[in-house]
Order: sequence, then structure tokens, then C-alpha cells
Amino acid sequence: MTTNPKVDFFFIKAKNWQEELERLRMIILDFGLTEELKWGVPCYTLNNSNVVLIHAFKAYCAILFFKGALLNNGDGMLIQQTENVQSARQLRFTSLMEIVDQEPTLKAYIYEAIEVEKAGLKVELKKTKEFKMPDEFRHKLDAIPALKTAFEALTPGRQRAYLLYFSSAKQSATRQARVEKYMPQILNGKGLDD
Repeated sequence: MTTNPKVDFFFIKAKNWQEELERLRMIILDFGLTEELKWGVPCYTLNNSNVVLIHAFKAYCAILFFKGALLNNGDGMLIQQTENVQSARQLRFTSLMEIVDQEPTLKAYIYEAIEVEKAGLKVELKKTKEFKMPDEFRHKLDAIPALKTAFEALTPGRQRAYLLYFSSAKQSATRQARVEKYMPQILNGKGLDD
């Protein structure tokens, strides 16, 4: 069990869930995974592949399995954060006692996640063309060939981000405004968050 000093600050600075986060850390480290700091949170890897990470929110702390969709969720404990999350799944905790009580189940999930990684299994992700394209954006792509070319040149992840963002607006006027706002960015080859 080897801790990474670069990750210590995450546990030291935690205002909430400090005991819970430390307990999760010790449980995960028992599996011999490499502890790293990614996205500002502890991430545990096997042969440079992400397996699980720890994060804290206001209402709960959690561990996230990167390929959680492949894990056996017969007990229904694994949570899909939003409908658009394809691969990752969370186990959420609201007390140290809850972690202690569920430790055998938690360890079983970690073991299974490691086995999934060792086996080289991959989550079958939806293709970009399977995501809903709002009519407001489709009309712009049809009307402006340069926009269509620029959009198709973006990485699949950037394309999905735009499609999800445009589609999430409930009103047509809002979708139209979003498309108009981001057209220059798409034409410049930039993603939604670039």
C-alpha cells in the first residue's frame, strides 16, 4: 500500500467527508493500484489505465468506476450520474459507518473493476451519429457548408459536447441562440469548452 505525496493535499484540504475519504483511500490502496492525482482528485490506475477515483460533493462522497457500466450491478448500488454518462458509475456514501458496513461489497466492486481492466474490456460507446441533432443546428449545417465541414472535422468528443449542449435546451429559441453563439467557435475548430 503506497500513498502518493502529491495526492495527500486532496485529503488534507477536504472540508467535508475527511474520515470517509481517508477510509475509501485505504480500501482502494489495499488492491495495489497506483495512486495519482488527475482532475484534482485521487485516481487509481492499473498499468496506466484509470480504474477508480474518489471525489466529494456537498451531499455525499463517492468512488467512481471508469468502466462501471461493465460491472455487475445486481444490487443496484452503482449510480449513473446523468443519462449522458455512458461508461462511469458511482458508489455514493453519506457516512463513515455506511462505508464500513458496505466494505465487502465495495471491495468486490473494486476487484471486479480491476479484472475488467486486466481483461482489456471496453465499454461500447454510442457513436456521435446516434446522438440527437437538434433541427436548429441541422438547418445551419445544411445552409452553411463551411460550418458542416468544420463540425465534421472536430473530434467525436467535441461533436458530442456540442450536440448535448444544443439539445439540452427546452425551447427552440434557446437552441437557436446557442447554435448562433457557438458557430464562430466551431468554424475555428474549437470545442465547446476550448
